[in-house]
Amino acid sequence: MTEAIQPPVVKAQMLIRKPAAQVFEALVDPAITSRFWFSKGSGRLEPGKRVRWDWEMYGVGTEVDVKAIEENRRILIEWDPDNPTSVEWTFEPRGEDQTFVTVKNWGFRGDAEKVVAAALDSTGGFSFLLASLKAFLEHGIELSLVEDHAPDALVEGWASRRGA
Repeated sequence: MTEAIQPPVVKAQMLIRKPAAQVFEALVDPAITSRFWFSKGSGRLEPGKRVRWDWEMYGVGTEVDVKAIEENRRILIEWDPDNPTSVEWTFEPRGEDQTFVTVKNWGFRGDAEKVVAAALDSTGGFSFLLASLKAFLEHGIELSLVEDHAPDALVEGWASRRGA
């Protein structure tokens, strides 16, 4: 008898040497988040709200439905209405000035090959997100990891608009 294969749950995690409130705010306020992850967000994350996130450098974006917010502790969203998955960030304070951030993504759909490809892409993407978040909050550096991950896929003229 073969066991059923469980769908993957992507998990990325990182210690950020900043207070949980500051780390949380960096992910709910698009004016901050756009400095290290997406290029434009339509509004703050609030329970029950739908916002749009755009990665203008690639000409893509998605709708984000905010399912739950526990201030400074947890964010739960569902994104990409055409192929929805859930994303959850948790913020675990480590003393007064450190936060252990965990992000999980699940609900991938399709055949096994498509599910695995999406999970692998998500793992890399959320690892870039956390590394970028860490560099930005701890050192004020905008690493452009998301942008530099696939330079051949950038929208024509993007580099000149960014001052590169």
